[in-house]
Amino acid sequence: MYYAAGDAKTCLAEVFQATRRIDRVFQAPWLVVFKTVQALEVLDLSGDFATRMGASMAIHSGSRVRARAWARDLYEAFPASEGILYSASMQGGAPALAINERALQRGALFPAHPEFHRALADDAMLDPLKHAARALGYALR
Repeated sequence: MYYAAGDAKTCLAEVFQATRRIDRVFQAPWLVVFKTVQALEVLDLSGDFATRMGASMAIHSGSRVRARAWARDLYEAFPASEGILYSASMQGGAPALAINERALQRGALFPAHPEFHRALADDAMLDPLKHAARALGYALR
């Protein structure tokens, strides 16, 4: 699975949720911005789809075990789906994506070069990360 979001703050909120500290050094994290080469076929769980299939909005923010079970079931039930659009639980329901290997098999995911890529440890990232950390109530290391 590849996890992505429409904005950097959502990515930071999701990635660093366990510690609530944006760590610029541990495991050498990078911020990468790209547009997919082709449109992805994703299931949109942000609207009423979850309700129609017998779930609730808890699928976005409830038990990870339950969400993974739903994801496995959706993967089997929708063989053309290349991922899931969901509401990020750590960023006020901002859109986030879980993209599966089907997108890679079709070659629809990554362009040859991203639009932006920079290590979080890069000094140029310090001010944007300070703003994101402050907005999220996270610490910054």
